Amino acid sequence: MNEKFRWGILGTGAIAKKFAADLQNLPDAECFAVGSRKLETAKKFAKQFHMPIAHGSYADLIADEAVDAIYLATPHPFHIENTLACLEGGKPVLCEKPFAINAKEAATMISTARDKGVFLMEAMWSRFLPVNQKVREWLDEGLIGDPLYLMVDFGFKGTFNPVNRLYNPALGGGALLDVGIYTISYASMVFQSQPEKVTADGIMGKTGVDEQNSMLFTYENGAQALLRSAIRIQTEHKVRIEGTRGAIVVPDFWHATEATLSVGGKKPVTFTGESGYQFEAAEVMRCVRAGEVESKIMPLNETLAIMETMDGIREQMGLTYPME
Repeated sequence: MNEKFRWGILGTGAIAKKFAADLQNLPDAECFAVGSRKLETAKKFAKQFHMPIAHGSYADLIADEAVDAIYLATPHPFHIENTLACLEGGKPVLCEKPFAINAKEAATMISTARDKGVFLMEAMWSRFLPVNQKVREWLDEGLIGDPLYLMVDFGFKGTFNPVNRLYNPALGGGALLDVGIYTISYASMVFQSQPEKVTADGIMGKTGVDEQNSMLFTYENGAQALLRSAIRIQTEHKVRIEGTRGAIVVPDFWHATEATLSVGGKKPVTFTGESGYQFEAAEVMRCVRAGEVESKIMPLNETLAIMETMDGIREQMGLTYPME
């Protein structure tokens, strides 16, 4: 492997641009090659981020022997096809969230990665932020006692456009898969398991996808999580974890830069840290360099379990997609 870790980026949308920009924060990473369905688009992206290589097809990017790993930034209905192509080509993959449309697709992607012995990880970037890693550390240390209640929301007011991926069923639209997954993944991080019982409901819009939803998770030990997500209304984007000894509050949890710990009558403690996609990239680089095929921070079994939980939520809401 080269001294610098050479990243390939598959897709050229807004999230790919964010990832490429944040890679600049890692001195041992190089934003090396980009692949697009059109060469002109790839060249424009490469010029913007000072990348030496532009490929006019995804296949050419995957075949590029100089690329150490691929960040997959296409819309989620295409994740299974693109991920399998990368894995078949022996390329480690960081696959943007949601990992797939459903658990069946996720299981196929995971089993292929394991059969091939190739690294694969869901790009749940908020999991890797220093602030959220500190929250997990506080929980592991038992500083708030047993966490028994979690409240988390993620809603934004989007502009309605029936052909946009947020509202288009053919592109896996809806609040749950776009931003609801952040709330569900956070609950999974806090409670280290999936709920024993899920009660969910959603409000379907004109195009047949959920524009807002509410979920109540109940766990085996009696803990509960109240989760909300939306694409037509703005919410606080806040996490509050209440335990038997104290509480943790994380403003703007999905791109968190601070978290506050309150225990008993003690003075609250606030931890601050940077945000950005570079932290998930650094974990991929560490794993690949160490010869590891998955991350312990975002393991594949957990990714699959989360997708199974989301399938159950969609069933309760009556939300299915054309490709299913």
